Amino acid sequence: MPTEQRIVTPGIQPRTVRSADGETLTVPTGWELLPPGDAALTRRVKAAGATWTVQEKRGRKTFSQGVWAPGETISSIRTDLEAERSTVAYAKRRVAEVKRREAKQDEYVSSFKQAVLAFLAFDASYAEIAQRMATAVAEHATPVGSGTVGRTERIPIEQRAESAVIAWMRHQTTTYDNMRIPRVKGKRREVRRLLAEQSRLMLEAYRRGQPVAAGACVLTKALGE
Repeated sequence: MPTEQRIVTPGIQPRTVRSADGETLTVPTGWELLPPGDAALTRRVKAAGATWTVQEKRGRKTFSQGVWAPGETISSIRTDLEAERSTVAYAKRRVAEVKRREAKQDEYVSSFKQAVLAFLAFDASYAEIAQRMATAVAEHATPVGSGTVGRTERIPIEQRAESAVIAWMRHQTTTYDNMRIPRVKGKRREVRRLLAEQSRLMLEAYRRGQPVAAGACVLTKALGE
């Protein structure tokens, strides 16, 4: 029913969607599709009444395709929001919010880097390499919205750091990106497991302080040495 809040998937025909139970629904007359991108506008439109949120799953990720809602509601809320955003008070609040987010991000990057260093636990003779590697892994794994394991909150930061190191090494110190892996169920997971074992063996050498020939280690090459 149009009065409901629904999560739907795209339909085959224009202005149609599919419900959770597979039913094809026609978008009510007068409704418009609000594209994704303006979180504040989307929240207010959803709070105002009936909406159909269109989501599409690709692999393990779910992507928003927008929200169907009454056109008058979208237009009215958009007008009010634009007026609010044009005020000096809003501008000051936005500046303060940006600074808070930047400070929070800087704090997280620092904490994540320390967690990476703790996982690496390199011998003191390789402290400089550990620092450079931790910086490289953190830069790759911590950007907001990157979708990497470094941004998930489902596991402790120590596990995030470990997974991020192994992922970084898979792409930087192995031939994984150029491998032609058969499209067989479980094969890619098996390849990743084997490469992870190789990466852990490499890390162990640095933890023990074993000599590494200059230019012979793929890790130091990946770090630009």
